[in-house]
Amino acid sequence: MLSKEPIARPSLHSEVTARLRNMIVESIIKPGQRVPELEISRNFGVSRTPIREALKVLASEGLVDLLPLRGAVVKTFSAKDASDMLQVMAMLESFAAQKACAADPKKIDHVLSMHEKMKTLYAKGKRSEYFELNQNIHDALVEMANNESLSMVHQTLSKRMRSLRYSGNSTPDNWREALEEHEEIAAALKQRNIKRIKKAVQTHFENTIKRVS
Repeated sequence: MLSKEPIARPSLHSEVTARLRNMIVESIIKPGQRVPELEISRNFGVSRTPIREALKVLASEGLVDLLPLRGAVVKTFSAKDASDMLQVMAMLESFAAQKACAADPKKIDHVLSMHEKMKTLYAKGKRSEYFELNQNIHDALVEMANNESLSMVHQTLSKRMRSLRYSGNSTPDNWREALEEHEEIAAALKQRNIKRIKKAVQTHFENTIKRVS
Protein backbone atom coordinates (compact mmCIF):
# COMPACT_ATOMS: atom_id res chain seq x y z
CA MET A 1 0.00 0.00 0.00
CA LEU A 2 1.35 3.43 -0.97
CA SER A 3 2.39 5.66 1.91
CA LYS A 4 0.10 8.64 2.52
CA GLU A 5 2.63 10.51 4.62
CA PRO A 6 3.27 14.00 3.22
CA ILE A 7 6.80 14.89 2.09
CA ALA A 8 8.54 17.07 4.66
CA ARG A 9 9.39 20.52 3.34
CA PRO A 10 13.20 20.05 3.54
CA SER A 11 12.86 16.81 1.56
CA LEU A 12 10.63 18.50 -1.01
CA HIS A 13 13.09 21.38 -1.41
CA SER A 14 16.05 19.01 -1.82
CA GLU A 15 14.20 16.81 -4.30
CA VAL A 16 13.02 19.72 -6.46
CA THR A 17 16.53 21.23 -6.46
CA ALA A 18 18.11 17.89 -7.39
CA ARG A 19 15.66 17.29 -10.24
CA LEU A 20 16.09 20.77 -11.65
CA ARG A 21 19.87 20.49 -11.37
CA ASN A 22 19.84 17.21 -13.31
CA MET A 23 17.63 18.72 -16.02
CA ILE A 24 20.20 21.48 -16.51
CA VAL A 25 23.26 19.23 -16.27
CA GLU A 26 21.81 16.78 -18.80
CA SER A 27 20.74 19.66 -21.13
CA ILE A 28 17.03 18.85 -20.91
CA ILE A 29 16.85 22.60 -20.32
CA LYS A 30 19.60 23.93 -22.57
CA PRO A 31 22.10 26.77 -22.06
CA GLY A 32 20.50 30.14 -22.76
CA GLN A 33 16.99 28.71 -22.36
CA ARG A 34 14.55 30.18 -19.85
CA VAL A 35 13.51 27.75 -17.11
CA PRO A 36 9.74 27.14 -17.64
CA GLU A 37 8.62 27.43 -14.02
CA LEU A 38 4.91 26.86 -14.65
CA GLU A 39 5.44 23.77 -16.80
CA ILE A 40 7.91 22.29 -14.32
CA SER A 41 5.61 22.95 -11.35
CA ARG A 42 2.84 21.08 -13.17
CA ASN A 43 5.13 18.17 -14.08
CA PHE A 44 6.52 17.92 -10.54
CA GLY A 45 3.10 18.36 -8.94
CA VAL A 46 4.28 21.21 -6.71
CA SER A 47 3.60 24.93 -6.43
CA ARG A 48 5.97 27.47 -7.97
CA THR A 49 7.35 28.43 -4.55
CA PRO A 50 9.72 25.42 -4.17
CA ILE A 51 10.70 25.83 -7.84
CA ARG A 52 11.76 29.41 -7.17
CA GLU A 53 13.58 28.42 -3.99
CA ALA A 54 15.44 25.74 -5.94
CA LEU A 55 16.39 28.25 -8.64
CA LYS A 56 17.98 30.50 -6.01
CA VAL A 57 20.17 27.57 -4.97
CA LEU A 58 21.10 26.81 -8.58
CA ALA A 59 21.88 30.49 -9.16
CA SER A 60 24.28 30.40 -6.19
CA GLU A 61 25.92 27.35 -7.79
CA GLY A 62 26.38 29.24 -11.06
CA LEU A 63 24.05 27.05 -13.12
CA VAL A 64 21.39 29.69 -13.82
CA ASP A 65 21.14 33.46 -14.01
CA LEU A 66 18.16 35.18 -12.39
CA LEU A 67 17.21 38.00 -14.76
CA PRO A 68 14.65 40.80 -14.29
CA LEU A 69 11.44 40.16 -16.27
CA ARG A 70 12.83 36.93 -17.74
CA GLY A 71 13.10 34.76 -14.67
CA ALA A 72 15.78 32.07 -14.53
CA VAL A 73 17.91 31.41 -17.61
CA VAL A 74 20.36 28.50 -17.85
CA LYS A 75 23.93 29.77 -17.73
CA THR A 76 25.85 29.83 -21.00
CA PHE A 77 29.61 29.37 -20.94
CA SER A 78 31.93 30.37 -23.78
CA ALA A 79 34.76 28.11 -24.90
CA LYS A 80 37.14 30.41 -22.99
CA ASP A 81 35.00 30.16 -19.84
CA ALA A 82 35.13 26.37 -20.03
CA SER A 83 38.86 26.27 -20.72
CA ASP A 84 39.65 28.73 -17.91
CA MET A 85 37.66 26.79 -15.32
CA LEU A 86 39.04 23.41 -16.38
CA GLN A 87 42.62 24.71 -16.22
CA VAL A 88 42.06 25.86 -12.64
CA MET A 89 40.41 22.54 -11.77
CA ALA A 90 43.40 20.73 -13.24
CA MET A 91 45.76 22.57 -10.91
CA LEU A 92 43.55 21.97 -7.88
CA GLU A 93 43.00 18.27 -8.52
CA SER A 94 46.60 17.60 -9.54
CA PHE A 95 47.77 19.02 -6.21
CA ALA A 96 45.06 17.11 -4.33
CA ALA A 97 45.80 13.80 -6.06
CA GLN A 98 49.49 14.02 -5.14
CA LYS A 99 48.52 14.60 -1.49
CA ALA A 100 46.01 11.75 -1.71
CA CYS A 101 48.83 9.28 -2.33
CA ALA A 102 49.82 9.72 1.33
CA ALA A 103 46.26 9.43 2.67
CA ASP A 104 44.83 6.74 4.95
CA PRO A 105 44.94 3.40 3.05
CA LYS A 106 41.25 2.83 3.85
CA LYS A 107 40.33 6.06 2.09
CA ILE A 108 42.43 5.10 -0.91
CA ASP A 109 40.78 1.68 -1.03
CA HIS A 110 37.38 3.35 -0.90
CA VAL A 111 38.18 5.50 -3.94
CA LEU A 112 39.51 2.47 -5.82
CA SER A 113 36.31 0.61 -4.95
CA MET A 114 34.23 3.49 -6.33
CA HIS A 115 36.32 3.36 -9.49
CA GLU A 116 35.50 -0.33 -9.99
CA LYS A 117 31.81 0.40 -9.51
CA MET A 118 32.09 3.24 -12.02
CA LYS A 119 33.49 0.80 -14.60
CA THR A 120 30.46 -1.41 -14.06
CA LEU A 121 28.12 1.53 -14.66
CA TYR A 122 30.02 2.32 -17.86
CA ALA A 123 29.62 -1.26 -19.07
CA LYS A 124 25.86 -1.00 -18.44
CA GLY A 125 25.65 2.34 -20.26
CA LYS A 126 24.26 4.15 -17.20
CA ARG A 127 25.62 7.59 -17.99
CA SER A 128 23.81 9.61 -15.31
CA GLU A 129 24.78 7.20 -12.51
CA TYR A 130 28.32 7.00 -13.91
CA PHE A 131 28.60 10.79 -13.88
CA GLU A 132 27.44 11.10 -10.27
CA LEU A 133 29.97 8.51 -9.10
CA ASN A 134 32.66 10.11 -11.25
CA GLN A 135 32.08 13.43 -9.48
CA ASN A 136 32.18 11.67 -6.11
CA ILE A 137 35.58 10.24 -6.99
CA HIS A 138 36.94 13.67 -7.93
CA ASP A 139 35.54 15.09 -4.68
CA ALA A 140 37.01 12.23 -2.62
CA LEU A 141 40.50 12.82 -4.05
CA VAL A 142 40.26 16.49 -3.07
CA GLU A 143 38.97 15.58 0.39
CA MET A 144 41.97 13.30 0.95
CA ALA A 145 44.27 16.30 0.52
CA ASN A 146 42.91 17.47 3.90
CA ASN A 147 43.02 21.13 2.89
CA GLU A 148 39.90 23.12 3.76
CA SER A 149 40.72 26.06 1.48
CA LEU A 150 41.34 23.71 -1.44
CA SER A 151 38.05 21.90 -0.81
CA MET A 152 36.11 25.17 -0.63
CA VAL A 153 37.42 26.51 -3.97
CA HIS A 154 37.04 23.11 -5.64
CA GLN A 155 33.46 22.72 -4.46
CA THR A 156 32.48 26.11 -5.85
CA LEU A 157 33.96 25.43 -9.27
CA SER A 158 32.74 21.84 -9.36
CA LYS A 159 29.10 22.89 -8.92
CA ARG A 160 29.41 25.54 -11.60
CA MET A 161 30.93 23.12 -14.08
CA ARG A 162 28.63 20.12 -13.72
CA SER A 163 26.88 20.60 -17.06
CA LEU A 164 30.20 21.21 -18.84
CA ARG A 165 31.78 18.07 -17.45
CA TYR A 166 28.69 16.01 -18.22
CA SER A 167 28.80 17.18 -21.85
CA GLY A 168 32.37 15.90 -22.13
CA ASN A 169 31.08 12.31 -22.24
CA SER A 170 28.39 13.00 -24.83
CA THR A 171 29.81 10.62 -27.46
CA PRO A 172 30.84 6.95 -27.04
CA ASP A 173 34.46 7.70 -27.96
CA ASN A 174 34.70 10.61 -25.50
CA TRP A 175 33.18 8.54 -22.72
CA ARG A 176 35.53 5.62 -23.36
CA GLU A 177 38.58 7.91 -23.42
CA ALA A 178 37.53 9.57 -20.15
CA LEU A 179 37.20 6.17 -18.48
CA GLU A 180 40.64 5.12 -19.73
CA GLU A 181 42.09 8.29 -18.21
CA HIS A 182 40.41 7.48 -14.90
CA GLU A 183 41.93 3.99 -15.10
CA GLU A 184 45.37 5.59 -15.23
CA ILE A 185 44.57 7.84 -12.27
CA ALA A 186 43.33 4.84 -10.26
CA ALA A 187 46.41 2.79 -11.14
CA ALA A 188 48.70 5.63 -10.04
CA LEU A 189 46.77 6.05 -6.79
CA LYS A 190 46.97 2.32 -6.09
CA GLN A 191 50.76 2.52 -6.49
CA ARG A 192 50.93 5.75 -4.43
CA ASN A 193 52.97 7.05 -7.39
CA ILE A 194 53.04 10.84 -7.10
CA LYS A 195 54.69 11.58 -10.46
CA ARG A 196 52.37 9.22 -12.30
CA ILE A 197 49.18 10.54 -10.74
CA LYS A 198 50.18 14.16 -11.38
CA LYS A 199 50.67 13.41 -15.06
CA ALA A 200 47.47 11.33 -15.23
CA VAL A 201 45.31 14.09 -13.75
CA GLN A 202 46.84 16.76 -15.96
CA THR A 203 46.31 14.60 -19.06
CA HIS A 204 42.71 13.94 -18.04
CA PHE A 205 41.93 17.64 -17.79
CA GLU A 206 43.80 18.57 -20.97
CA ASN A 207 41.67 16.04 -22.83
CA THR A 208 38.51 17.15 -21.03
CA ILE A 209 39.06 20.68 -22.34
CA LYS A 210 39.21 19.26 -25.89
CA ARG A 211 36.11 17.10 -25.36
CA VAL A 212 34.09 19.96 -23.90
CA SER A 213 35.18 22.37 -26.65
